[in-house]
Amino acid sequence: MLSACAAEAEAPPRSPPLVSAEEVRQHSFADVIEAVGTANANEQVVIAANVTERVERVLFSDSMPVARGQLLAVLSQASEQALLDGAIAAEQQANSQYERINALFERGFATQAQLDQQLAAAQRARAQSEEARAAISDRMIRAPFAGYTGLRTISAGAVVQAGTPLVTVSDISRIKLDFPVPETLFARLAPGQAIEASAAAFPGQVFSGRISAIDPVIDLNSRAVMVRAVLPNPGARLKPGMLLTVRIRQSERMADAVPELAVIGQGDRRSVFVLDADNVARSVTVTTGLRDGGLVEVQGLPPGARVVTEGVLKVTDGMQVRVADGAAATQEAEAG
Repeated sequence: MLSACAAEAEAPPRSPPLVSAEEVRQHSFADVIEAVGTANANEQVVIAANVTERVERVLFSDSMPVARGQLLAVLSQASEQALLDGAIAAEQQANSQYERINALFERGFATQAQLDQQLAAAQRARAQSEEARAAISDRMIRAPFAGYTGLRTISAGAVVQAGTPLVTVSDISRIKLDFPVPETLFARLAPGQAIEASAAAFPGQVFSGRISAIDPVIDLNSRAVMVRAVLPNPGARLKPGMLLTVRIRQSERMADAVPELAVIGQGDRRSVFVLDADNVARSVTVTTGLRDGGLVEVQGLPPGARVVTEGVLKVTDGMQVRVADGAAATQEAEAG
């Protein structure tokens, strides 16, 4: 027994636990509205054939950039061109006849009725030529705005029916992002608010835009309002149909923040260990708020306070600790 007591008396005291500590920092926090939305093209149209006709030429390829008014396809127009030539000839003849009768009318050799009759004939000939030109125009497929064509699904020589889709043109210089927001948050939204969006296709990248419109009607099934934001799309990286995560930051403020690992929860109480000049840890009750990027908003700490950030499970109130860098404290905790 005496030898055992002597061994216990000679055992060295345990060294203070090794922990990491950081000063309370200032961090920007904001209330955030999060939603998931779908990207849509700024403008998109499916151009269909106006008439039943044979495709004579296809002048676009897959995903080709096009300018406004650019010719994309030509349908057969031989008979319409012949009608136009005849209408032009008839119009020229009617105009010439009108000029002759007008000259005779001015010298008194023609009546007003003859002049009016020939004027009507000239106008009918002009209308017939315009009708022939419109028929030819219906067979010239042009891009209504600048953008990109879709995948080509037609070939020269094919006969298409009226209403058959010929080509899809999409303007994706900007993206319209539509996303639902619960009606309880409706009052916190307004056109012009900044939004941030991210896509799974581009991890770590943020696309910025602004709210352009809010649907005046709330959906009866989801009890949500549809919001539309517009995002610039340089390089056409975002594509229509993409699923984007939306974040709307509001009520931004600077507040005291500590790492989330520094906060200890015991029921409704939240506390952190604060170190004094002698590295003695004291438990201090705090009030927590928002969380952002691994940091949590706290109230109740003095300015410049040092809090234990790693190794908090080894610390008790009033215990003296050793402060080391984060890597050393982590290695000791894993070995512990």
